[in-house]
Amino acid sequence: MRKIAVIEKLLTVYPDAHIISTCGYITRDLYNASDRPEHFYMVGSMGMAAPIALGLAITNPHNTFIVLDGDGSFAMNFGFTLMIAQHHPSNLIHVVLDNEMHESTGGQHTVPFSNSKETLENIGYNKVHVIESLDQFPEKVEEGPVMFHCKVEANAGKIGKRVEWTPQEIVQRFMSTLAVSVS
Repeated sequence: MRKIAVIEKLLTVYPDAHIISTCGYITRDLYNASDRPEHFYMVGSMGMAAPIALGLAITNPHNTFIVLDGDGSFAMNFGFTLMIAQHHPSNLIHVVLDNEMHESTGGQHTVPFSNSKETLENIGYNKVHVIESLDQFPEKVEEGPVMFHCKVEANAGKIGKRVEWTPQEIVQRFMSTLAVSVS
């Protein structure tokens, strides 16, 4: 399954969701698929997409938030899954795009996460879907937190252009879509 196909599926199924994407090629893929103010592009800070999404989900309970993590960034801050489980935000969908490598830094292998369903459901995620093809996406998502652990291929083609917004512009655009003031 291609990573861009998963991103496009999420954009179609959740057109009103706010998406927080990890750094590297995942952010570039999201940006090139559909640049919207509701997308918070991490242009650095590997492993921090989930913490940002959790804070947003807690303070904005009427919005849906999707975390787009890579397997490397997910592993880098795996302990944060305990905090997500503890706060149990019903409006959070955590997506891990697992290509078994740190793709944007040269393709170094990541540590495999083969028992994600049992591990994350045992710590408190409501449901974990291990997805190996697009037809395995659930039609209706359970109340969160929910995980989609998506097995994806490495990029075979050209990598999309970098995000052209500055970090300050990304924050300002994103915050304008929420009922929160920017300070």
